[in-house]
Amino acid sequence: MQARKYFRLITVVVVLASAVAAVILWQRRHNSGPSGIVSGNGRIEATEINLSARVAGRLAEVLVGEGDFVKAGQVLARIQTDVLDAQLLEAQAKLRQAKNAIITAQAQVTARESEKLAAEAVVLQRESEAQAAQQRLARTESLATTNAVSRQSLDDDRALAKSAEAAIKAAKAQVAAAGGGVATASAQVRDADVMVEAVQATVGRVQAELDDCTLKAPRDGRVQYLITQPGEVLGAGGKVLNLVDLGDVYLTFFL
Repeated sequence: MQARKYFRLITVVVVLASAVAAVILWQRRHNSGPSGIVSGNGRIEATEINLSARVAGRLAEVLVGEGDFVKAGQVLARIQTDVLDAQLLEAQAKLRQAKNAIITAQAQVTARESEKLAAEAVVLQRESEAQAAQQRLARTESLATTNAVSRQSLDDDRALAKSAEAAIKAAKAQVAAAGGGVATASAQVRDADVMVEAVQATVGRVQAELDDCTLKAPRDGRVQYLITQPGEVLGAGGKVLNLVDLGDVYLTFFL
């Protein structure tokens, strides 16, 4: 009885071993293939693109879903812009203020130039008066040598000539002061121009950040999966979704 059990066990083992050998032989025959051909495995892949936010903020909306096909330039998501909108309004107000400052400074330049022209006209007038006083003095001095005029008249004409010379100096000082006023006003115009350029740069920067809050597809593709949901706060560079560029598919093959 015990011998029969051992015989049956040996028979089963032999049958199983034969079956395994047959399977291995069959696989070798079917996998060998023609001579000179090798086999291997691989996978087909495509370029993946993570659409990220350049500026930090709260994700307002996502306009696509997983599996959607998108075109280059298509708006895929938006970030809230409340703070940036306020900053843009503030910068635009400062820009208008700076431009008004230029107009005011230019008006000051015109006023100072007018004052300078008036002072120069006064100089000409004083020079004319001084010339007349010198001519009068010359005649008086000539007459005084023959006692044709009194000594008092001579002294009066000399004083008048000196006064005319002093008036010329005073008028020229007014011209110099007016010239300084023109220079100061011109400097204010240049400062206002610089301020306008600075504020325009601020407006451009804020506008660029606003534009970056609208996330667009960089190329044609398919949305593979969403990474962030509306309402979540993103840091700068935070990923929103993942795209697959189906126009850039490649095969990785392993021998």
